[in-house]
Amino acid sequence: MDSELIDISIPLAPGIPVWPGSVGYALTRSSCPEDGDPVMNSTLGMDVHVGTHVDAPCHLIPGGAGSEALPLDVLIGPVRVAALDEVECVTPEVLSALELDPDVTRLLLRTRNSKLWSCGEQEFRRDFVALTAEAARWLVEHGIELVGIDYLSVQRFEDPSLTHEILLGAGIVVLEGLNLAAVAPGSYELICLPLRLVGSDGSPARAVLRRFPGHPKL
Repeated sequence: MDSELIDISIPLAPGIPVWPGSVGYALTRSSCPEDGDPVMNSTLGMDVHVGTHVDAPCHLIPGGAGSEALPLDVLIGPVRVAALDEVECVTPEVLSALELDPDVTRLLLRTRNSKLWSCGEQEFRRDFVALTAEAARWLVEHGIELVGIDYLSVQRFEDPSLTHEILLGAGIVVLEGLNLAAVAPGSYELICLPLRLVGSDGSPARAVLRRFPGHPKL
């Protein structure tokens, strides 16, 4: 069967928005043939929550597992993409209105955040759309195993860490920093592979959706 892949990862490049206080992203050339070196080589400097990334339980749960323990069978599989383009925050009422099928265990939320990526916004925006703690509890109660959001945190900027604590404490995989601007709502296959960083509180990831024939395009 023919299929189409949609890359929903944020390109890592200088000037991308990063969380306040982050070391950001830097790719530094450490050797170059033009300088007489035998090969070109680079050094990568960034924290693990830059761009598209997953949070590991130990990010906020004392004694929690590192990113190398995140289950691949959750990071790969059927996923529902929901369009919430008009909401200011994601609440239980917003999630209930999606009328998700009972078998949905992976959920990606497309909000107005995605427009920031598509227009090339470089400044960090504190007014991004994210989940309330009550919405996190809703996801736990409804059997969601992975939730993805189209900005750098699943939790609102001014909120305490409870949203993260609820999700990570329940074993839900948190996928942040997605660009869903080119993704129509519907069902896809998610393929998300974080780096296998032992003991890390998070990991950069490449995330794609597989769209099958007949699925609508934006």
